Amino acid sequence: MEFSIKSGSPEKQRSACVVVGVFEPRKLTLPAELLDKAAEGYLSDLVRRGDMEGKAGSTLLLHDVPGTLCDRVLLVGLGKEKEFREKEFTGAVRAAVKTLNETGAFDASIFLTEIAVKKRSIAWRVRQTAMAALDATYRFDAYKSKKDEVRRPLRKLTLAVERRNELTRAEEALAQGLAIAEGIAFARNLGNTPPNVCNPAWLAAEAQAMAKELKLGCEILDRDQMEKLGMLSLLAVARGSHQPPKLIVLSYKGGKAADKPVVLVGKGVTFDTGGISIKPAAEMDEMKFDMCGAASVLGTIKAAARMQLPLNLTVVVPAVENMPGGNASRPGDIVTSLSGQTIEILNTDAEGRLILCDALTYAERFEPETVIDVATLTGACVVALGHVASGLFASKDGLARALLEAGDEAHDRAWHLPLWDDYQELLKSPFADMANIGGRTAGAITAACFLARYTKKYDWAHLDIAGTAWKSGGDKGATGRPVPLLTHYLLQRAGALD
Repeated sequence: MEFSIKSGSPEKQRSACVVVGVFEPRKLTLPAELLDKAAEGYLSDLVRRGDMEGKAGSTLLLHDVPGTLCDRVLLVGLGKEKEFREKEFTGAVRAAVKTLNETGAFDASIFLTEIAVKKRSIAWRVRQTAMAALDATYRFDAYKSKKDEVRRPLRKLTLAVERRNELTRAEEALAQGLAIAEGIAFARNLGNTPPNVCNPAWLAAEAQAMAKELKLGCEILDRDQMEKLGMLSLLAVARGSHQPPKLIVLSYKGGKAADKPVVLVGKGVTFDTGGISIKPAAEMDEMKFDMCGAASVLGTIKAAARMQLPLNLTVVVPAVENMPGGNASRPGDIVTSLSGQTIEILNTDAEGRLILCDALTYAERFEPETVIDVATLTGACVVALGHVASGLFASKDGLARALLEAGDEAHDRAWHLPLWDDYQELLKSPFADMANIGGRTAGAITAACFLARYTKKYDWAHLDIAGTAWKSGGDKGATGRPVPLLTHYLLQRAGALD
């Protein structure tokens, strides 16, 4: 879809459709009032009769509205004005774009971007509009023999700004929004790819292709190289699979050579059966999404490179498949991690932390400013937070605050959970330095505490996205989260967020 920014009156737009908002109960926004004035009360009459009451997410498509130069006018319900916040704004944009995509309107001018959102700038509204619009039109039908055809899909969207002096900042925000949306779509595509295709080697090849396209540094370590390094915890997870493990390392250098990088580590279990501690059959197909942490950090570096952010960024993805087999790791096995610490494996389905701990130790060689790992790590986090917020743990409160603020700005929220040393007691093992699980209680916290043992040499945060990385049911698929949170965090660090 092609996007542009424009300042002008809605009644003067020569386009297939002009989109304006209506608050509940039956209150026209300023752009809608301008259209109504040109149409000599045509819109207000419709609203007064109850054709559009303004309920959030509702739409009403009108043809040949008198006094206007456009073919159609789309009224979008915004809900109650006093309750109009970020969620309502992005919901209105999604509703508008979905309707436009189904009506045959080739292009549209959207005036929702002129509606004030409390404590949010025009840059925020433009950035979120681009992201929400592309999210609304996202499809993954690569493996369908017959594609779902859209008769005349929306091809061009013009975003309106009220004042001409806002044009420059809006253009910058649009470029950011499109780059972030591209990163989200890339992450979703990786997550939605079936596991018989998306294995560690395929994921490495996708990373290499992206690195070539965006001129990123790229290194792929194979099993022998990891074994020589001593990454025996990671390799223990891969032992039961015929698919060889890979360690994917990408680097983007947009800052000064002396600047320490931000390092993102993403869990890349391309399919998780649970290993010998095998999972129940119900919904096991969704374990293809266990590499969504990897997908999100790859999507984030893609967005950062597209935005040409003035910072250095490195991505590390330990990619494995967790399968049962004659050579698979067993409960009771003890392995030595890259850090030299030993781990008693009590449950082979707690495999994410076993690959992440070696990747987090490997990250030390980059002398990072900050390390953030992203993982679909624990069902306990889903129990605690559901599918709304990602779990956030951090070694420094300042880092946690920065990530929380980025999540709030992106409307990709996280919740700060404790990392107190009291929980470390649950990981005690009589035979090794630690066990890989801590029992039934506080499962998300003990998993984070396990990872914390490998992050003493740098500032570190952990995002548990088990509840937010994908959706189940009729809307099943990868969400691309937390690409929005991570990219907004990087924008903050780069001083490029308005």
